[in-house]
Amino acid sequence: MKKSLFFAFAIIILSAFTNPFAYQLFDAEGNETDYEKLLEKAKEADIILFGELHNNPIAHWLQLRLTKDLYNVKKENLVLGAEMFEADDQITLNEYLAGKINYKTFKQEAKVWPNNTTDYQPLVDFAKDNNLSFVAANVPRRYANMVYKNGFEALEDVDKFAKKNWMAPLPIKYDPDLPGYKKMIEMMGGHGGDNLPKAQALKDATMAYFITENWKKGKIFIHYNGTYHSDNHEGIMWYLQQKNKKLNILTISTVEQTEVSNLTDENKNKADFIIAVPEDMTKTH
Repeated sequence: MKKSLFFAFAIIILSAFTNPFAYQLFDAEGNETDYEKLLEKAKEADIILFGELHNNPIAHWLQLRLTKDLYNVKKENLVLGAEMFEADDQITLNEYLAGKINYKTFKQEAKVWPNNTTDYQPLVDFAKDNNLSFVAANVPRRYANMVYKNGFEALEDVDKFAKKNWMAPLPIKYDPDLPGYKKMIEMMGGHGGDNLPKAQALKDATMAYFITENWKKGKIFIHYNGTYHSDNHEGIMWYLQQKNKKLNILTISTVEQTEVSNLTDENKNKADFIIAVPEDMTKTH
């Protein structure tokens, strides 16, 4: 009997080493959970902020999977949007979604990211195939660069059309004491000064603005963004709450760990759901 128990235990231990996990889902407190629970919560949300690591294939796969499963429930009441597309490319994106231009033209005309074909185009094409809206939610990067160099004051002389159509209404509300913005300065060792988090805030505020402009009650807006834009319920979420505190917002974060059987303390409470991925996972770019 003892030998049988020993061998059974040995098999369990061996299988743990021979069958590695590609990812593990956790709730905010670090308790193991699963995709079905994530999906159920997502169905109840008004807005989902899906925080990714830009080169992580698991995050990109789960983004597409969650989008497909939400579409099965919400159909035309699902709206997609992303950090990876800038507001001044919305017309080009709309023309592609409507079938007026092909992917080659879209890729040439829009400022798509280097990993667009593998990581973001599947989401765009899903929207195209199912007649869904896809919002180019980010501020054009040139305006973020202007703020990085000269602060919010640099936006005062921007063309009126650009200010009206391609960014959040000015002046940008800004809280320099938000932990995420303060940490950004610390991580950069002071390089970039106070303007670095201001440039980030312009992006966060603009994405929140275009999310709320394209959402209405009864719809679910799923937004794909770098995890730093929504971790710890800050960034985009902070701006969304300034606009409407009643919004039911679900946040998802992606983290990398040496092993994923337990969530490390530093990664707890980053989001409502945390996707832990082995740090040696293959990168998309």
